[in-house]
Amino acid sequence: MIENLVIVESPAKAKTIEKFLGEDYTVKSSFGHIRDLAKKNLGIDIEHDFTPKYEISTDKKSLVKELKSLAKEAKTIWLASDEDREGEAIAWHLYEVLKLKPENTKRIVFHEITKDAILNAIKNYRTIDQNLVDAQQARRILDRLVGFEISPILWKKIKPSLSAGRVQSVAVKLIVEREREINNFKKQKYFRTIGNFICPDKSSLINGDLNKRIEDETEIKKFLETCKIANFIVSKIEKKPSTRRPSPPFTTSTLQQEASRKMGFSVSRVMSVAQKLYERGLITYMRTDSVNLSSLAINTAKKVIIETIGEEYSKPRNFSTTTKGAQEAHEAIRPTYLENSSISGDKGEQMLYSLIYKRTLASQMSNASLERTNITIGISNSNYHFTATGEMILFDGFLKMYIESTDDENQEEKSSLLPQLVEGDILSYDKIQSSEQYTQHPPRYTEATLVKKMETLEIGRPSTYAPTITTIQNRNYVIRESRDGVDKEFKIIELFENKITDNFITKKTGGDKKKIFPTNIGIVVSDFLDEHFKQIMDYNFTANAEDELDEIAKGKKQWQDMIRKFYSSFHSIVVDTLENADRESGERELGIDPKTGGKVSVRIGRFGPLAQITEGENIKYAGLKEEQLIENITLEEALDLFKFPRQLGEFEDKKVNIGIGRFGPYIRHDGKFVSLKKDEDEPTTITLETAIIRIKEKREADKKKLIHEFEGGIKVLNGRWGPYISFEKTNYKILKTIDAEKLTLEQCQEIIAKGTPKTKRKPYAKKATVAKKTTAKSKSKATKTKSTATKNKNKTSKSTTAKVKSATTKIKNTTKAKSTRAKASTSKETKKTDKES
Repeated sequence: MIENLVIVESPAKAKTIEKFLGEDYTVKSSFGHIRDLAKKNLGIDIEHDFTPKYEISTDKKSLVKELKSLAKEAKTIWLASDEDREGEAIAWHLYEVLKLKPENTKRIVFHEITKDAILNAIKNYRTIDQNLVDAQQARRILDRLVGFEISPILWKKIKPSLSAGRVQSVAVKLIVEREREINNFKKQKYFRTIGNFICPDKSSLINGDLNKRIEDETEIKKFLETCKIANFIVSKIEKKPSTRRPSPPFTTSTLQQEASRKMGFSVSRVMSVAQKLYERGLITYMRTDSVNLSSLAINTAKKVIIETIGEEYSKPRNFSTTTKGAQEAHEAIRPTYLENSSISGDKGEQMLYSLIYKRTLASQMSNASLERTNITIGISNSNYHFTATGEMILFDGFLKMYIESTDDENQEEKSSLLPQLVEGDILSYDKIQSSEQYTQHPPRYTEATLVKKMETLEIGRPSTYAPTITTIQNRNYVIRESRDGVDKEFKIIELFENKITDNFITKKTGGDKKKIFPTNIGIVVSDFLDEHFKQIMDYNFTANAEDELDEIAKGKKQWQDMIRKFYSSFHSIVVDTLENADRESGERELGIDPKTGGKVSVRIGRFGPLAQITEGENIKYAGLKEEQLIENITLEEALDLFKFPRQLGEFEDKKVNIGIGRFGPYIRHDGKFVSLKKDEDEPTTITLETAIIRIKEKREADKKKLIHEFEGGIKVLNGRWGPYISFEKTNYKILKTIDAEKLTLEQCQEIIAKGTPKTKRKPYAKKATVAKKTTAKSKSKATKTKSTATKNKNKTSKSTTAKVKSATTKIKNTTKAKSTRAKASTSKETKKTDKES
């Protein structure tokens, strides 16, 4: 008999909790959700008030069986999943599936994994909060309806394998809109003028910015001429005391933003590392929109600050959360033990913990006192003036512990110290320099600034930012990368030693570091959805949906009412779009090819964005480069793509060509393809010597990948997740208990015959399935589709055995072949196998 069974959702969390509870407690993990909406027929019974149909995941069936057995033996079952809606839903699913009883089932939640927090939770157990469960169910059902009904439309109208989502599609729209702002931005040239002045003591300099941006070069030179004979006078000195207050402790979004800015972490990495810290009991729960701190945390922070820095640096305070719908009962993200300034762990864990630790302590420290000084330098014969600005720290306060980063990439550091001057001082110029500048377009989003924008628009919640950004990248709707700028010449007009001279400097411009760019398919999908599903793509709809989910969580609204209201109008739009919307490829005509007279256009093809030259019935195609967009590529840029394949020469008596394909530029040699290195190789300039190096590198990599190669096309390979068998373009798992190095041909054939293909996927339906079928014709099609799927399934099961037999036959034929005809057949089969490999 088990006295107490504690079920949490994470094995790492289970391991930490076990340390705090005695022998009377058995702690087990559910490894997240044990069931989800069924894939078949949406997993929702629309006819019966949107009743969800759940199924246990295949990989969780044995676990569920084990938990059921343990639950039957246990006197008390404690459901200890996370304290948010997702955690509440996990607890509810466990309660339902394990058929638990209310009299011996208790729900406990804690914000941190410490002994005190867990024991306190056990004392203050409760029942499952059905309102929170309903809110999570409503979100899941809403997202399923949107995704499963719109995605098939995208397959039919644009391209197979696409997807849509209530939050992800709106996030893509934000990125597409920003890209168009950038493309439509008209740069304006101006000159920025900085004066370097010699102070009366002749030993110090002061720099000042001219108070006006002058756009005309002639006017600049005219101004500099006046400066030759001008007197420069300190006309005004303003000293203003200022106070800088610390930022509140971290919420999910501010942690994601700051870790991205300071450490270059992606938001998904931030959450992954934070999850590990939480499960180890080192920080409080990492999904929160509250900046509140417990009284215990505030008192502990005060003690640590006084003991390690000084009493004058301590200023206990609590912050109020301004985020709409935030859970004030929750806490901000903070270390569980503020006495620990550092932890053991990998570098990422240590860095993120240090960031959280410093931000938490800084929030409880004194304000910084500063003095800001503005010095105005007048010009005797001009209405313009120069301004020098400096800032002096009088008391560093919280700045001693922590300085927050900024999203402003163009922000310049201000001088912290200015020379001692008094009003009326006469200065002389050392040099005055006007440099050519251009107004800057709005910056592209980083993951941090995208999270900030989503939070501002109330798109999603703390738990959804990271998965949303990861999803839109995985779907190839957007890409996160750095792009080099181009070298550009800038003019410098300088007054020095009473002479005006023109100089030029070359600077990189237009570069982006770790920014998010929309892809062509992302733009086409976003535009299509914006045209046909304005309700879904409306930022207000997404924000209002979150508000309604909050109402459901508080018990103020029934979840079925929300879904019913949404679906009535949404479904009619789905049906109308499916029947009446035109196919969309984003096609755009660019002009005429001067060589052939053919029409040049760009569009989304089956394998991605492409350019084509149409001359009567003759059509030539070329893939677009990753950074080229259909909506702004020029005719010249498109024609350049047709210069490929580019022949470099020969290696080992075989031609070496450069081409551009679906996955970018590549080297082709001896029937094999080698990718170019993204940051090092340019397809238009790569040399034969570099191409040969890449070919040899690929050969070495392939040697390491190949473990065995048997006759008949069976290979044992090393993959990212370990060894596997490859046969007839299908991969088969090798159990960890089997030594791949010692596998024989017969053992491989047995694994293929018995095993499940490693990468086998269910094919997408060719036509969109609409949840509510109203005509006999639709029902007929559905029956036919089901029948075909059953036949295909039977064919597939027979096919694997047939393939193995075929491979065995090929081997026997190869060994016993004596006649010329048999040899020819064997040769032909070998060539086919090589080609497929």
